[in-house]
Amino acid sequence: MARLLVRPPSPKLGMGELTHFSRVAVDADLALAQWRGYVDALAAAGFSPLEVASADNQPDGVFVEDTVVMLGATAVISLPGAASRRGEIDTMARTVSELGVDVQRIVSPGTLEGGDVLKVGSTVYVGRSSRTNDAGIAQLEAIAARLGYRVVAVPVTKTLHLKSQVTALPDGTVIGYEPLVDSAAVFPKFLPVPEPEGVAVVVLDESTVLMSAAAPRTAELLRERGLAVIAVPITEFEKMEGCVTCLSVRVR
Repeated sequence: MARLLVRPPSPKLGMGELTHFSRVAVDADLALAQWRGYVDALAAAGFSPLEVASADNQPDGVFVEDTVVMLGATAVISLPGAASRRGEIDTMARTVSELGVDVQRIVSPGTLEGGDVLKVGSTVYVGRSSRTNDAGIAQLEAIAARLGYRVVAVPVTKTLHLKSQVTALPDGTVIGYEPLVDSAAVFPKFLPVPEPEGVAVVVLDESTVLMSAAAPRTAELLRERGLAVIAVPITEFEKMEGCVTCLSVRVR
């Protein structure tokens, strides 16, 4: 059974970092209920969720994707570009170490957040954003090259992370909401979607994806392409520039 790393949301979620969004009220109780619904949906799809230690004093800790990048059986612990998030990485490092995988780290002056990393086959697209810098990309490239991956740097100016703009379907087609995408031409196969909340999918298997319930037109588009779609509400995380991919990391 495939494992997924998750972490419960902090009661302080609404105090997290914001870059492109204006701050609005976040309902912490609703966020917890939505997180549980998200985890339950993954479990029902056959995954085994593994909880990283709670980090109630880390408002953004629920966004576990940003603190570790899995390249096969290698875990790359990030160094977040937002200094307020660096308190999240030690608990993640301990968790992945206990799983018996090889652990590598991004170190200063490099910064890298996993939300900027999109894997499509053996290609790793990395967003050069306000959170991920050239030194961080170079360090990830060195690690990835040893493991047989090719890294492609992508400019990110319109959103927080690369995966706030684009993610990939099971067949490798990259999807994105065009007004938010800096460089769609970078991707060999690109499919525009009609809603900003529709850019993010978690691939569950070759014919099934999980996505936000706030993008019904995108869900219908994907169903027309033959995919089964599981939609979950994540409104409280979307208020904090989060999406479905931010909330879990698959460990193969």
